[in-house]
Amino acid sequence: MKHSELVSSCSCCPLSRRRFLAAGCAACAGVTGLLATDRLARAAVAADKPRIRIIYSLYDKVQPRPTWPHVGYDFRPVMAGIETQLKAACPGFEFVTSMADGSEQAKKILAQDKSSPVDGYLVMQMNNWPRVVQTVVTSGKPTLFADFTYGGSGGFLLYTAKMLRQKRPNVGYVASSDPDDLSAAVQCFEIVARGGAMGQFVEATERVRRQRTPAPGDLSSLPDPVATLDMKDCLAAMKRGKILAVGGRHGGLWSAIKKEMGIEVVDVPYAELNAAWQSADRDQSIEIAEKWQKTARRIENVSPETLKQSAAMYLAQKEVLKRHGANAITINCLGGFYGGHIHAYPCMGFHELNNEGLIGACECDLLSTATMIAMTALTRGRPGFISDPVIDTSTRQIIYAHCVASNKVFGPEGETSPFEILTHSEDRRGAAVRSLCPLGYMTTTVKFNPARKAIAFHQGKAMANVDDDRACRTKLAVEPVGDLEKLLRQWDKWGWHRVTYYGDLKEPVFTLADALGWKMLEEA
Repeated sequence: MKHSELVSSCSCCPLSRRRFLAAGCAACAGVTGLLATDRLARAAVAADKPRIRIIYSLYDKVQPRPTWPHVGYDFRPVMAGIETQLKAACPGFEFVTSMADGSEQAKKILAQDKSSPVDGYLVMQMNNWPRVVQTVVTSGKPTLFADFTYGGSGGFLLYTAKMLRQKRPNVGYVASSDPDDLSAAVQCFEIVARGGAMGQFVEATERVRRQRTPAPGDLSSLPDPVATLDMKDCLAAMKRGKILAVGGRHGGLWSAIKKEMGIEVVDVPYAELNAAWQSADRDQSIEIAEKWQKTARRIENVSPETLKQSAAMYLAQKEVLKRHGANAITINCLGGFYGGHIHAYPCMGFHELNNEGLIGACECDLLSTATMIAMTALTRGRPGFISDPVIDTSTRQIIYAHCVASNKVFGPEGETSPFEILTHSEDRRGAAVRSLCPLGYMTTTVKFNPARKAIAFHQGKAMANVDDDRACRTKLAVEPVGDLEKLLRQWDKWGWHRVTYYGDLKEPVFTLADALGWKMLEEA
């Protein structure tokens, strides 16, 4: 059996296997032509198939807990599909598979492979936070780190950014929803398996990724004039801001927000919010719930009673804001709900507050909440969309995903967009929002960090409302202005969340940074 008949051609160029070995592949082997020597060509023909271990980084085959993609998600057909795809697209490789939910299991896999060596590792980040790739890369073997879109995207972004910063010499990356992009990257393992340099493998995976990413499209956008505050008034409005932090922790960040932005942060216990929820006017709660039922384009798996409880939580948030004279509230919603401290998700309340020009922010994220105070003041009331971003090179897009979003993106007096009421995605409970955001407009995405005295910034044109049952409900896909590759590099230092506003706000944001004496970081 001739091995050369089993290995597919290099994905980076149209050369056959035999021509690849005889002539070398500029895209994969690099300018040195290392694989073009007679010695290596003879060795490649004689060798067995390169052996690649696929390690699925996930908690279990069926999702046991509320996290991305969602509780109860069945990974088994997905994993079977990945293996079928790779075996068909890469017939010159042997694939073996494992699962790991953290470093200890990853260490056991590496120990096992000492007695039965592999030529490389494909780590599929299926859930957000299992730390598997960090152990695998210490093997020194070529490693391909791939995101399962809307499943492991948070961990993929944070872990990739850190490894890029560390300049790991043996890691390539795939951030695509297209299975063919994964197959093309996997074929780059052939370089090292046939005697090529590790750096050539890494360069080849980047080259394949860039070549398969679509060229920038038409980024001209629909007219959207934004009347911003002048800097003096904006800074004054920020100093009048007050954040209620429910279920959060005290820390140096609180004082940095006050010192550098003038925004006060007040600790509010769960008990105070829960008491306000319990005493909320029942008739008013019913009225609000009925309004949602009439105005939502679709309601699915959310009972009328759940809507009433969500409406009562909205009234509770309004009451607590009024009591403290605050304009922003951020709640450790998951900890509060799972811990039994609150009994309704605040998502619908956040939706309403943001529609009104106030601020409701998820997960007791103070940086994003402070960002929203500054930007909503700057834009005279436009709401921010706090999100968990996902990068998909197959569409050249960044997708902003969360279960809360306004449907009045141009401000309280602007047009209203359709919205749907669904369960909170991760646990399939409560009530949350899928907002169908307007398309064709320029958006500005930022994150303020007063401790660093810096603002992370990128822009993009709103392209699509993604309808996918995995991950959070609202998914706004944007084509970024600039270099999509550069967007892979800051997540470990800035965290996952970003806040998106409609409008071309580059000039006013840069002017605000100057007024604060801060630096700007252009992420793309």
